[in-house]
Amino acid sequence: MTDHQNDDDGFVSKSQRKRDMDALQDLGSELVELSKDTLKKMALPEDLLSALLEYKRLSAHGAIRRQLQYIGKLMRNVDPEPIQQYLQILKGESSEHIAWQKLLERWRDKLMADDANQPLFLQSFPETDPKQLHSLVRQSRKEKQDNKPPKAFRQLYQLIKEQIPEPGKPRIWQKDEEEDDE
Repeated sequence: MTDHQNDDDGFVSKSQRKRDMDALQDLGSELVELSKDTLKKMALPEDLLSALLEYKRLSAHGAIRRQLQYIGKLMRNVDPEPIQQYLQILKGESSEHIAWQKLLERWRDKLMADDANQPLFLQSFPETDPKQLHSLVRQSRKEKQDNKPPKAFRQLYQLIKEQIPEPGKPRIWQKDEEEDDE
């Protein structure tokens, strides 16, 4: 029997199904390495989340192995794409996320360098509060001049981050954003 991934009939070989299940179990293995807080921020199904948290509680080798297999089984009912995207971002491997962060940093540097860039930013992102932007830029410059901790500098970055949405943000963060709004 040849190992066809998909025929015209929609047939998937047993070997391919096993490879797919192993890949999902490997993805589950990556998830168990995350902290409890990170797992809770992800919009995972309740049964998968509780299985991942249970894995962290176990200490016996056999129980850990069985729990990992159970997690792999639960992963079959979940779309793995958003989870993979989230893990790539956590590992710093997402080129799209890195490009977005660099864009935020460039805007912050432009705003810090010259007051003439503030109207440009406000024109590009009209939802921004001009008074808050001006105040944070002024405070950031003063902090830098006085060699103080960069509190306003970080706040400026957060303000820019709120105005420029991350492209292609996976829906797995929806839960995280709802918590931030509260």
